[in-house]
Amino acid sequence: MSDLARAFLDQSRTYLKGEYLPRIEKALESLSEDDFWWRPNAASNSAGNLVLHLAGNVRQWIVHGIGGAADVRERDKEFAADGGISKADAIARLQSSVNDACAIFESMDIHDLEDSYTPQAQQATGFEAIYHVVEHFSMHVGQIIWIAKARSGEGMGFYVESPGGRAKLAWVPTPEGPLAP
Repeated sequence: MSDLARAFLDQSRTYLKGEYLPRIEKALESLSEDDFWWRPNAASNSAGNLVLHLAGNVRQWIVHGIGGAADVRERDKEFAADGGISKADAIARLQSSVNDACAIFESMDIHDLEDSYTPQAQQATGFEAIYHVVEHFSMHVGQIIWIAKARSGEGMGFYVESPGGRAKLAWVPTPEGPLAP
Protein backbone atom coordinates (compact mmCIF):
# COMPACT_ATOMS: atom_id res chain seq x y z
CA MET A 1 0.00 0.00 0.00
CA SER A 2 1.19 3.50 -0.68
CA ASP A 3 2.41 5.60 2.22
CA LEU A 4 -0.23 8.19 1.35
CA ALA A 5 -3.10 5.67 1.53
CA ARG A 6 -1.87 4.34 4.89
CA ALA A 7 -1.45 7.91 6.18
CA PHE A 8 -5.03 8.74 5.15
CA LEU A 9 -6.44 5.66 6.90
CA ASP A 10 -4.34 6.23 10.04
CA GLN A 11 -5.30 9.91 10.20
CA SER A 12 -8.97 9.01 9.78
CA ARG A 13 -8.66 6.62 12.74
CA THR A 14 -6.86 9.31 14.73
CA TYR A 15 -9.59 11.87 14.07
CA LEU A 16 -12.46 9.53 14.95
CA LYS A 17 -10.95 7.61 17.88
CA GLY A 18 -8.16 9.86 19.12
CA GLU A 19 -9.74 13.32 18.82
CA TYR A 20 -13.48 13.42 18.14
CA LEU A 21 -14.76 10.56 20.28
CA PRO A 22 -12.81 11.71 23.37
CA ARG A 23 -14.22 15.24 22.93
CA ILE A 24 -17.75 13.86 22.82
CA GLU A 25 -17.13 11.67 25.87
CA LYS A 26 -15.66 14.60 27.82
CA ALA A 27 -18.47 16.97 26.82
CA LEU A 28 -21.13 14.46 27.79
CA GLU A 29 -19.63 14.01 31.29
CA SER A 30 -21.10 17.40 32.18
CA LEU A 31 -24.64 16.49 31.08
CA SER A 32 -27.32 14.88 33.23
CA GLU A 33 -29.63 12.32 31.62
CA ASP A 34 -32.22 15.11 31.15
CA ASP A 35 -29.68 17.48 29.61
CA PHE A 36 -28.52 14.69 27.30
CA TRP A 37 -32.01 14.74 25.72
CA TRP A 38 -32.54 18.55 25.94
CA ARG A 39 -33.29 20.32 22.65
CA PRO A 40 -32.99 24.09 22.32
CA ASN A 41 -36.11 24.04 20.13
CA ALA A 42 -38.23 21.65 18.07
CA ALA A 43 -36.09 22.17 14.94
CA SER A 44 -32.89 21.18 16.75
CA ASN A 45 -31.38 17.93 17.98
CA SER A 46 -30.35 16.91 21.46
CA ALA A 47 -26.87 15.60 22.26
CA GLY A 48 -28.57 12.20 22.55
CA ASN A 49 -29.96 12.46 19.01
CA LEU A 50 -26.54 13.45 17.69
CA VAL A 51 -24.78 10.56 19.44
CA LEU A 52 -27.28 8.07 18.02
CA HIS A 53 -27.02 9.73 14.60
CA LEU A 54 -23.22 9.52 14.56
CA ALA A 55 -23.30 5.86 15.62
CA GLY A 56 -25.78 5.12 12.82
CA ASN A 57 -23.89 7.11 10.20
CA VAL A 58 -20.52 5.48 10.95
CA ARG A 59 -22.10 2.03 11.02
CA GLN A 60 -24.00 2.56 7.75
CA TRP A 61 -21.21 4.20 5.74
CA ILE A 62 -18.20 2.23 7.00
CA VAL A 63 -19.22 -0.96 8.80
CA HIS A 64 -21.99 -1.74 6.29
CA GLY A 65 -20.88 0.25 3.25
CA ILE A 66 -17.23 -0.78 3.19
CA GLY A 67 -17.13 -3.68 5.66
CA GLY A 68 -20.17 -5.50 4.28
CA ALA A 69 -22.10 -5.93 7.56
CA ALA A 70 -25.89 -5.85 7.45
CA ASP A 71 -27.44 -2.39 7.18
CA VAL A 72 -29.49 -2.15 10.38
CA ARG A 73 -29.77 1.63 10.54
CA GLU A 74 -33.10 3.28 11.34
CA ARG A 75 -32.14 6.91 10.65
CA ASP A 76 -35.53 8.45 11.49
CA LYS A 77 -35.41 6.94 14.99
CA GLU A 78 -32.06 8.65 15.66
CA PHE A 79 -33.74 12.05 15.36
CA ALA A 80 -37.11 11.11 16.87
CA ALA A 81 -35.65 9.76 20.12
CA ASP A 82 -36.29 11.89 23.21
CA GLY A 83 -35.17 9.36 25.79
CA GLY A 84 -35.66 5.65 26.20
CA ILE A 85 -31.92 4.94 26.06
CA SER A 86 -29.47 5.99 28.74
CA LYS A 87 -26.57 8.30 28.03
CA ALA A 88 -24.18 5.44 28.86
CA ASP A 89 -25.88 3.07 26.40
CA ALA A 90 -25.90 5.69 23.64
CA ILE A 91 -22.20 6.40 24.18
CA ALA A 92 -21.50 2.65 24.11
CA ARG A 93 -23.24 2.42 20.72
CA LEU A 94 -21.08 5.23 19.39
CA GLN A 95 -17.89 3.68 20.79
CA SER A 96 -18.80 0.35 19.21
CA SER A 97 -19.43 1.94 15.81
CA VAL A 98 -16.16 3.89 15.94
CA ASN A 99 -14.17 0.82 17.07
CA ASP A 100 -15.70 -1.32 14.31
CA ALA A 101 -14.97 1.34 11.68
CA CYS A 102 -11.38 1.76 12.88
CA ALA A 103 -10.83 -2.00 12.67
CA ILE A 104 -12.01 -1.84 9.05
CA PHE A 105 -9.63 1.06 8.33
CA GLU A 106 -6.78 -1.02 9.76
CA SER A 107 -7.51 -3.87 7.35
CA MET A 108 -8.00 -1.72 4.23
CA ASP A 109 -5.59 -1.28 1.36
CA ILE A 110 -5.34 1.09 -1.60
CA HIS A 111 -7.75 -1.03 -3.64
CA ASP A 112 -10.40 -0.76 -0.91
CA LEU A 113 -10.02 3.02 -1.02
CA GLU A 114 -10.46 3.02 -4.80
CA ASP A 115 -13.35 0.53 -4.90
CA SER A 116 -16.94 1.71 -5.19
CA TYR A 117 -19.52 1.10 -2.45
CA THR A 118 -23.19 1.96 -2.00
CA PRO A 119 -23.81 3.24 1.52
CA GLN A 120 -27.11 5.05 2.04
CA ALA A 121 -28.15 4.23 -1.56
CA GLN A 122 -25.44 6.36 -3.18
CA GLN A 123 -22.21 5.45 -4.91
CA ALA A 124 -18.95 6.36 -3.17
CA THR A 125 -15.38 5.18 -3.29
CA GLY A 126 -13.85 3.98 -0.05
CA PHE A 127 -11.94 7.25 0.10
CA GLU A 128 -15.14 9.28 -0.36
CA ALA A 129 -17.06 7.27 2.24
CA ILE A 130 -14.34 7.71 4.86
CA TYR A 131 -13.91 11.40 4.06
CA HIS A 132 -17.67 11.87 4.41
CA VAL A 133 -17.80 10.12 7.78
CA VAL A 134 -14.84 12.00 9.27
CA GLU A 135 -16.16 15.39 8.08
CA HIS A 136 -19.71 14.61 9.20
CA PHE A 137 -18.47 13.45 12.61
CA SER A 138 -16.49 16.66 13.09
CA MET A 139 -19.53 18.85 12.42
CA HIS A 140 -21.66 17.08 15.02
CA VAL A 141 -18.85 17.05 17.59
CA GLY A 142 -19.03 20.84 17.54
CA GLN A 143 -22.79 20.75 18.09
CA ILE A 144 -22.47 18.35 21.03
CA ILE A 145 -19.80 20.56 22.61
CA TRP A 146 -22.05 23.61 22.18
CA ILE A 147 -24.93 21.82 23.91
CA ALA A 148 -22.66 20.73 26.78
CA LYS A 149 -21.33 24.27 27.27
CA ALA A 150 -24.83 25.77 27.03
CA ARG A 151 -26.25 23.35 29.61
CA SER A 152 -23.29 23.24 32.02
CA GLY A 153 -21.95 26.78 31.70
CA GLU A 154 -18.46 25.29 31.82
CA GLY A 155 -15.52 24.89 29.49
CA MET A 156 -14.57 21.40 28.42
CA GLY A 157 -10.88 21.38 29.43
CA PHE A 158 -9.65 20.13 26.06
CA TYR A 159 -6.60 22.38 26.17
CA VAL A 160 -3.95 23.39 28.69
CA GLU A 161 -1.92 26.57 28.48
CA SER A 162 1.70 26.08 27.57
CA PRO A 163 4.57 28.57 27.82
CA GLY A 164 4.14 31.52 25.52
CA GLY A 165 0.35 31.49 25.81
CA ARG A 166 -0.16 28.70 23.30
CA ALA A 167 -2.89 26.17 23.90
CA LYS A 168 -1.90 22.52 23.88
CA LEU A 169 -4.34 19.62 23.55
CA ALA A 170 -4.79 17.90 26.93
CA TRP A 171 -4.09 14.51 25.36
CA VAL A 172 -2.10 13.11 22.45
CA PRO A 173 -4.39 11.76 19.71
CA THR A 174 -3.30 8.47 18.13
CA PRO A 175 -5.03 6.00 15.77
CA GLU A 176 -5.63 3.73 18.78
CA GLY A 177 -7.13 6.49 20.93
CA PRO A 178 -5.93 9.36 23.09
CA LEU A 179 -2.83 9.16 25.28
CA ALA A 180 -2.13 11.28 28.34
CA PRO A 181 0.50 13.96 27.59
